[in-house]
Amino acid sequence: MATIDLRTKLQQRRDDAALPPDGVLRLPFAVRQKSRFRATLVDGADAAVTLPRGEILRGGDLLASVDGRVVAIEARPERVLHVACATPVQLLRAAYHLGNRHVPVQVGDGYLRIEADHVLEQMLVGLGAQVEAMEAPFEPEPGAYGGGHTHGDERGPGAKIHEFGAPRS
Repeated sequence: MATIDLRTKLQQRRDDAALPPDGVLRLPFAVRQKSRFRATLVDGADAAVTLPRGEILRGGDLLASVDGRVVAIEARPERVLHVACATPVQLLRAAYHLGNRHVPVQVGDGYLRIEADHVLEQMLVGLGAQVEAMEAPFEPEPGAYGGGHTHGDERGPGAKIHEFGAPRS
């Protein structure tokens, strides 16, 4: 893999996955939601990321430097709470209470995931949910105004926070 140093900033998204990336950045969600940060690639090389404010990096995204090198983003496993319920209504109730607290939530088929938090864990158990602590990549929903996670579709690349206005058609 090519070495990427701090003189070569990763500052644009790339949708073309035809060639293998020159490096991999494995990052937790707390870092992937920042627009400017320094990080170390899996191979030990340093990188500086500078993206437009409000963008969220997702596992599978590609970033390019001005000199053409490409880095793949991986969602690093982190401590999360895996929430399951006996009925769909209980799961919806759990999602409602988490959303009411503006908690980032990953929505899966029959489950929710949130960052580990003992107070929220107690609340969820009190609502009848089965809660399991685990290490897993965390990919929460971008939010009602985020436009969803995209890879080069008509809405543009990546999710944005607080992008108001009607969706483009």
